[in-house]
Amino acid sequence: MSQYIVSARKYRPDSFGTLIGQDNIAQTLKNSILRGQLAHAYLFCGPRGVGKTTTARIFAKMINCSNPSADMEPCGACESCQSFAEGRSYCIHELDAASNNGVEDIKTLMDQVRIPPQVGKYSVYIIDEVHMLSQAAFNAFLKTLEEPPAHAIFILATTEKHKILPTILSRCQTYDFNRITVDNIVKNLRMVASSEGVTIDDESLHVVAHKADGAMRDALTIFDQTVAFCGTNVKYQDVLRNLNVLDYEYSFSLVDAFLKGDYPTALVTFDEILTKGFNALHFVAALSSHLRDLIVSKSGGLEALLELPDSLKKRYREQAERCPLQFLYDALGITTQCESGYRASVNPRLHIEFALMRLSFICGKLNAPQPAAAPTVSAAPVPSPVAQPSAAPVQPSAPVTQPAPAPAPVAPAPSASVAPSTSAPTPAPAAPVAPSSAEPAPEQQPRERRSRAARGGASLSMKSMMEDAPATEAVAAAEAPIPDDETLKSKWPELAKFYSDKPRLASMLTSTTIKISESEDSKTVTFRVVNDAQKDWVESKLLHELEGNYRKIVGSLKVYLRVTVTPDDAPEQKKIYMPSEQATELMKNNEEVKNLVKDLELDIK
Repeated sequence: MSQYIVSARKYRPDSFGTLIGQDNIAQTLKNSILRGQLAHAYLFCGPRGVGKTTTARIFAKMINCSNPSADMEPCGACESCQSFAEGRSYCIHELDAASNNGVEDIKTLMDQVRIPPQVGKYSVYIIDEVHMLSQAAFNAFLKTLEEPPAHAIFILATTEKHKILPTILSRCQTYDFNRITVDNIVKNLRMVASSEGVTIDDESLHVVAHKADGAMRDALTIFDQTVAFCGTNVKYQDVLRNLNVLDYEYSFSLVDAFLKGDYPTALVTFDEILTKGFNALHFVAALSSHLRDLIVSKSGGLEALLELPDSLKKRYREQAERCPLQFLYDALGITTQCESGYRASVNPRLHIEFALMRLSFICGKLNAPQPAAAPTVSAAPVPSPVAQPSAAPVQPSAPVTQPAPAPAPVAPAPSASVAPSTSAPTPAPAAPVAPSSAEPAPEQQPRERRSRAARGGASLSMKSMMEDAPATEAVAAAEAPIPDDETLKSKWPELAKFYSDKPRLASMLTSTTIKISESEDSKTVTFRVVNDAQKDWVESKLLHELEGNYRKIVGSLKVYLRVTVTPDDAPEQKKIYMPSEQATELMKNNEEVKNLVKDLELDIK
C-alpha cells in the first residue's frame, strides 16, 4: 500500500502557470525577475489557503533556476530545482515564526544570513506567519531587513497584515492576495477529480467551493473528506449530508409558499430544518442569500454576480419571473431584520417563525385592493344623481330627517387634488342645495356653503354632522357652568386614574395636594411637585395634556391647571461623614461615652 498524500499537498502548484487565482501577482513577480529588479524584502498577505507560501516557494525556486523557460517558469531539471523538490536545498530556508518568535531565533537567522548560497545566486528566507513575532524580535530584525547582504532575499507571509509594525511594512514590497473565486475553485476541483478518477457533478463542486469560502486549500481538504465519505461516485445529496449544508430546495419551496401565502407550510419546513440539526441563524442567512440571488436573476445582465452552476441559474430565473420585485425587496428586508435581531431575541425560534409568517403575508398586502383616491373620481357622473331639473328644493322645515341625495357627491369636492378643468360641469349640484343659481361651485367654497345651508335650515348629510360634532362639543363645554370647588377636588382622583398606565405620573397626581383659586370667569387648580426639575418637566411636557384631560373630566373649558413646588420648611440637617465628627456627635448625645473617652484619654481626632 503506497503512502497517501492529501490533495492539498499532492496538487500544490509548482510554477507560476499552475498558480490559481493570483494572475496579477504572478505576472508582477515574473516581470521583476525578467528585468532583474528584485527587491530585498517582500510581504505576502491575504486570507488563509490562497497561495501565499506556495507563491513564495515558486518565486524562490525561479530566481535560483539555472535554465528558466522563456515565460519565466522554473525548468525543474537543474540542480537547484531538483534539490528544492527533494527538500535538500541550502538556498531556500523556511522559518515558522509561530514557533520561532523570540529574539534568539532572529539572532540565529541573522547569523545564517551572512553565509552565501552554495548553489544558485540567492539565499531566500521565507518567514511564515510573521505577525507572530514578538515586539523585541521585530525590533531585532529591522536592521537586517533594511540592509541585508546582496545575496539574501526575505519573503514574509502573514494572514494578519494589521499586526505588522509600520517599520517592517515600509521595508517590504507588499502583495495582497485575493480570495479565490468559486469558478476557479470549481475548475481546479474538476481537474483534481478527473486525475483521481472521481465522478462528481457541478452542483456538488459548487457546494464544496462555497463551503471553502475562497480558500483553495480548504476546498481540497473538503474534497478529500467528501471522497472518503462517498467513494469515487459522489452524489449531490451525499455531499449535503456529509458537509451538513442546507439544500437549495428548502429555499425554493419556502419562496413558493410565501407567494401562495401558505404560512403553515413555511413553519413545517422550518421545523424540519431544525429537526435535521441545522443552525437557525444559518437558515435565515441562507434564505437572505436566496432572495438576493432571485433579485439578481430578475435583473437582466447581472448573471455574473451569481456564483452558481448553470442548472441552478435556470431555476433561479424561472422562480424570479414569478416573484414581484416589490415582494423580493420587502422579503429581503424582513430576513435581514430577522438576522440582526436574532441574538437579542428571548425566544429565537418564535422570532424566526414570526418572520416567516410576515413573509407569507407580503403578497396578500400587495394584491389587496387599494382605497380609491380623490383624483380618480370622474367629473362626469357627479351631476347625474343630483342635477335633475325636476328635483324638489329642500324644505327648511326638515333639516335632518330628509336624507337628500345631494351630499353624496359633495364628499370628494373639498379635495384640493381635483383638477380645475373639471369645474365646468360641476355647478349643476348647486340646484338642490339653494335656489340661487349664482351660488359658487362646491369645489370653490365647500365649507361656506355648508354653513349657509345650516343657517338656512337645509338638510345636512351624516358626514357633515360628524364633521361638525367636535365643534358642537367644544361649544357645549365652553358654555357649561364653572364647577364648584368640591367638584374639582372630587374629580382630581379621576385624573390620576386616567394615567394608570404610567405609574410614576399617577403616583405624583395621587400624592400631591391641590389649591383652587377663582377669577371672574374661570378657576385655576394648582398642584404641587417636590422640586424645580419636576416642575420644569411637567410644564414643558405634560401640563397642556393634563389640562385638556382634566377639562374633559370636569366638563368645562374654564378650568386651568398650574404647577408649583412644595416649600420645604424642615431645617436642613447637617450630614456627618468623617469618623472624628461621628465620634464628637456620639459623645454629645451620650454622657457615658464622653466619660469613657475622658477616663481613657482617647484621641478622637
